[in-house]
Amino acid sequence: MSARLDHLVYAAASLEEGRRILEARLGVRLEPGGQHEAFGTHNLLLSLGPAYLELIAVDPSAPDPERPRWFELGTPAMEERLARGPTLIHWVASAPIGLGQEAPEFTRGENRWRLTVTPDGRLPLGGVAPSLIEWHTPSPALRLPDAGVRLSALRLGTPEPELLRARLRALGLDGPPVPGAEAIGIEAAPGAVLSATFQTPRGSVTL
Repeated sequence: MSARLDHLVYAAASLEEGRRILEARLGVRLEPGGQHEAFGTHNLLLSLGPAYLELIAVDPSAPDPERPRWFELGTPAMEERLARGPTLIHWVASAPIGLGQEAPEFTRGENRWRLTVTPDGRLPLGGVAPSLIEWHTPSPALRLPDAGVRLSALRLGTPEPELLRARLRALGLDGPPVPGAEAIGIEAAPGAVLSATFQTPRGSVTL
């Protein structure tokens, strides 16, 4: 399988807090996203050229969803984590999704896609292994205005580095996540850790 990075997931306790911090760090404006009715979340987006950055948070105006929210949002553990500040929690790779995989179909406005989401909303390998997305409409990366921000490095820490390497190798993700970036860095760590470095109008920034 040959997958590619679709987007990075940066979460915050609130969308406004995340916007304020991200725009100050990166020196660019985020673009409107929308609401995810099935999960009670909403987002803002930023072009990374061939991929994009998603800022996501629980939508306080939405009713509680019937199923657990994706990306562990709204769980006590994630709320405690985000109380310390917005952070990169996950990444999503674009790839064909086979039959038998738990991948509901979603619709928001003109966007239609399938995404691998566990029934309990748990992040794969704590967030360092990617979820898979299959777009039935063009990815937002193709429609977002170019803000001049590019991903230069993605680094992943995990207690199971060999398992993560095997998963990424099977997906064809054992090289650079996007053209021009370094190969994905994987290292042993006590828990799941993600960081991404970007080239921005203000220089190099790591989240």
